[in-house]
Amino acid sequence: MGQPPVWRVVLPDIAVFGPYTYLVTEVLWGTVTLGLLAYAGAWRAAARTVVVLYPVAFLWDWYTLEVGVFAIPLRTGYELLGIPIEEHVFIVLVPSLVVAVHETLRTRFGAPGPTGADG
Repeated sequence: MGQPPVWRVVLPDIAVFGPYTYLVTEVLWGTVTLGLLAYAGAWRAAARTVVVLYPVAFLWDWYTLEVGVFAIPLRTGYELLGIPIEEHVFIVLVPSLVVAVHETLRTRFGAPGPTGADG
């Protein structure tokens, strides 16, 4: 057997948080998301995106968990409407982070001009 993959050596083992591991990572990324949303003033854009995507993401998540596509071992064990509470946070966090990054880049560097696929 060779050496472990580089990512195994570099990344810290956050499983020390046990059943709160997933929630801790969401708090970390949620903090980044909130900071970027505040910087860009993109609260309404993120909220609109979440409202539109949440029902689809919820059904997708529920279905994939129900049929066993994936399992989440390092979670609290609390569920709401058939999916882990961490997944509800994830469903809000991911589109919010995407909007936050997009709007932060737009705020920082300005609106893109009509180039490439935009033009």
